[in-house]
Amino acid sequence: MPRQAREQCDSGVYHVVLRGINRQDIFYDDEDYRRFLETLAKKKSEKQYEVYGYCLMGNHVHLLLRENTDPIARIMSRIGTSYAWWYNRKYDRSGHVFQGRYGSECVEDDAYLLTVIRYIHNNPVKANFVKAPEDYRWSSIHTYYGSRDYPYGITESDYILGIMNEKKTEAIKAFRAFMQQENEDQCLDNQIKVRKTDEEVKAEIEDLMNGEPIGKLPGLEKAKRQEILQQIKRSEGVTQRQIARVTGISQNIVFKA
Repeated sequence: MPRQAREQCDSGVYHVVLRGINRQDIFYDDEDYRRFLETLAKKKSEKQYEVYGYCLMGNHVHLLLRENTDPIARIMSRIGTSYAWWYNRKYDRSGHVFQGRYGSECVEDDAYLLTVIRYIHNNPVKANFVKAPEDYRWSSIHTYYGSRDYPYGITESDYILGIMNEKKTEAIKAFRAFMQQENEDQCLDNQIKVRKTDEEVKAEIEDLMNGEPIGKLPGLEKAKRQEILQQIKRSEGVTQRQIARVTGISQNIVFKA
C-alpha cells in the first residue's frame, strides 16, 4: 500500500519530529548534540529554511521550521543524511540512524505556533530531565529568554516574540509568562513517556534474567546477554545510556546489541 502524501502547509511552517531508528539514542555526548546543531545551522545558512525552535532529546528531535527555497522533505533528507554520515563514521557503524519517516504537522496560525513552541520547549520537563525548560541545555529556549544559542544565530526568535510584543524586552517577559502557564498542550500526538528510574530499569532487567542479580549480566554467554539487552532496549522509557549505567556494560556494547 503506497504511503499517504504529506499535507502541504500554506504557511510553510512545520513542526517536525525526527526519531532514532528502533528507538535508539541519536545523541551520546556533547559532541553529538553540537554536531546536529551545526548541521542544522549549515543548511539554514544556505537559505533553505528558517528555524523557529528546536529541542534535542536523547533519541528524537523536535524542530519548528519554515520552508524557504526547499520543500520540507528535501530539508529533512539533507539534515538527516548529513548527520547520519558523520554519526556512522564516529561510531564505526553502518545503516540507518533515523526512523524511516519523520513525523510532521502543519502550523497554520499564530495561536498554534505559540502552542507548538511551548510544547517543544517543555519536552525535557515532561520527560523529567529538568525542573524548568531553561535548565535544559539543548533547546532554543535560551534564545527566547534573551541569551545566545549555539551555533549563534541558529534560532530566529523574533517572529514568535513579535507576536507577544513589538518591544523585545517586553516580548521576552511575555514569553516567559506564557511558558509558565498551566497547560495541556498536545502536538503531533507525541506525548513523551516519562523516563523510568534506574531502579525500575534494574528490576526489569532482573525479571528478564529470571530473578538473577543484575551483576551477573556482563558475565552471561554472549548470545543470552545480547538477547536481554535487545529486549530492554525496546522497553518504553529506557535509554541506552541508562542501560549502560545500571549494568556496568559499556555504551558501545549496548549500542551494538
